[in-house]
Amino acid sequence: MAPVTINVHPYLLEFKEPAGTSRGVYRTRPVWYVSVTDSDGRTGWGECAPLPDLSAERGPDFEDRLKKKIDLARRGIAPESHHFDDFSSLRFALECAYRDLQSQKGVLWDSPFARGDVGLVTNGLIWMGDRDTMAERIDAKLDAGFSCLKLKIGAIDFEDELALLKLIRDRYSPETLTVRVDANGAFGLEDVHEKLDRLAQFQLHSIEQPIRAGQLEAMGALCKTTPIPIALDEELIGIKTDAERKDVIDAIRPQFVILKPSLHGGFSGSAAWIREAQRVGADYWVTSALESNLGLAAISQWCATLDTVTERNLPQGLGTGALFRNNVDSPLVMRGERLWWAPESWTGFAIQNYAKMSTLS
Repeated sequence: MAPVTINVHPYLLEFKEPAGTSRGVYRTRPVWYVSVTDSDGRTGWGECAPLPDLSAERGPDFEDRLKKKIDLARRGIAPESHHFDDFSSLRFALECAYRDLQSQKGVLWDSPFARGDVGLVTNGLIWMGDRDTMAERIDAKLDAGFSCLKLKIGAIDFEDELALLKLIRDRYSPETLTVRVDANGAFGLEDVHEKLDRLAQFQLHSIEQPIRAGQLEAMGALCKTTPIPIALDEELIGIKTDAERKDVIDAIRPQFVILKPSLHGGFSGSAAWIREAQRVGADYWVTSALESNLGLAAISQWCATLDTVTERNLPQGLGTGALFRNNVDSPLVMRGERLWWAPESWTGFAIQNYAKMSTLS
């Protein structure tokens, strides 16, 4: 690889409203922007954004370990190297930054989407809250024109969650509105079968991660008998090699996998998961992991080149980063349920001009 200068810039994103999941509530979101500058002064940007309590590499010594990994990158070791197998978020950032360095106006992958000709169909994400708040959020997404909703479940009373699903199905048939749910591993082995049976009455498209990750035998048994197609998400985190990916897929044989490049090995690791899933007949879609607009722009461009979009046009779990009050500028815009790249006046990311950021030495 040609000599480059690599720097890391910590930044704190602030949520407009608290974002609730079954693992807790997010109010701020630390990210580490990675800049790669060549000898001609051109700079490419990437986003390293591990999630607390979820990303395998996140821990109290994260920044010390990040510095050591950056030193490897400065020595010319490529992001796809096994040296970054245990640091998914940095692999993702470096893959983005190197592509951005060679890009024109921030276009990392050429496609009809990146040319502004087509938009990506997305699901409307309904964050957890109390029953009335979630009902209001559902109405807002439906009014905006979404034909696929994804509800976070598992944190409020299960009966209230069922009542919300009934409310939706009383108004919209499965042919009119697709509904996905994401349990984030919240169900226990003692009641997961009962809960899946009760959820099935609402003719759901899929349920993400009904039980916590790491229970391969139990998850495999569920996928054989489930009344609702199961999608793996957290199950894919921390899996480092092709052999390990094969073992997980063979043990579980899910109906879907959900790809989050920040969490699942960068773009190279996510592509490997797709190959393994398709080997056993499982389908997939792509979603974000609370990245800022920089990461979202890269993920959406990559996603637009995949057969989940080009051949099947499945709704993807992407958006514009509107959750944050201090997000960076980007060409991403939502029009109804579709995410668009609006390149007319876009010249590429200039993170250093957006906010005052320190450099992690």
